[in-house]
Amino acid sequence: MSPGDSPFKTEPTSRDEAPQFVLPLVVRIEKSAPPGRTDALETAARAVLTLLSDERALRDGEWAQAVRDWEDARIRKVVRRARGAEWRRAGELPGITLTGKAAEVRVFPPVPLDGWPKDLAKLQVSGTELDDPEPPADADRTQPVLWMNPELEMSAGKAMAQAGHGAQLAWWALPEEERAAWRDAGFPLAVRTADPAEWRELTGGGLPLVRDAGFTEIRPGSATVIADHPALRTR
Repeated sequence: MSPGDSPFKTEPTSRDEAPQFVLPLVVRIEKSAPPGRTDALETAARAVLTLLSDERALRDGEWAQAVRDWEDARIRKVVRRARGAEWRRAGELPGITLTGKAAEVRVFPPVPLDGWPKDLAKLQVSGTELDDPEPPADADRTQPVLWMNPELEMSAGKAMAQAGHGAQLAWWALPEEERAAWRDAGFPLAVRTADPAEWRELTGGGLPLVRDAGFTEIRPGSATVIADHPALRTR
């Protein structure tokens, strides 16, 4: 959501001394047909995973150096919104578009914090608000679930960035064979808000936990997402 969004704590580390990069995501929000909030969160998470596993982001791929530079610093993500001609122009830049039930999210290779492409830099960040037309169904616990903290209120854009963080931490935590299986299945996942009792139980389970840098909307160090992947529950 903001240049400060990060799954890392806010105390200065060697990551802060490295040049800072950001992973841009753009969600399509047409006035006449905005996507549902949960659909947008899940599509953003899948978009991050799709980029991380793309051949262009690995080894000697054309995006690999940018991804390495980004991962050497704080793992920042920024969600902007676009519609109409803005969306079409964003689609002409190198990136990957993911489609959910109705949501469309395009993820781009990391860029320097102060070096955004012009057609992305002018897109709006704040005020990305979305609602679910009806409550989402219960999550399938046999699939990965990104659990949102029930005690925090976040805009849709902020929550999309946090869901992306959670998906990335799950990806990092998985062994290679589990990563391949998840990728080959098309990155199935759900994003749900935990109930308070379940959240307390999850936080003690040793699963990957996102803590926000606190530059926007919430306090620094706030726990935002727990990445609950079946392969991590038994480790």
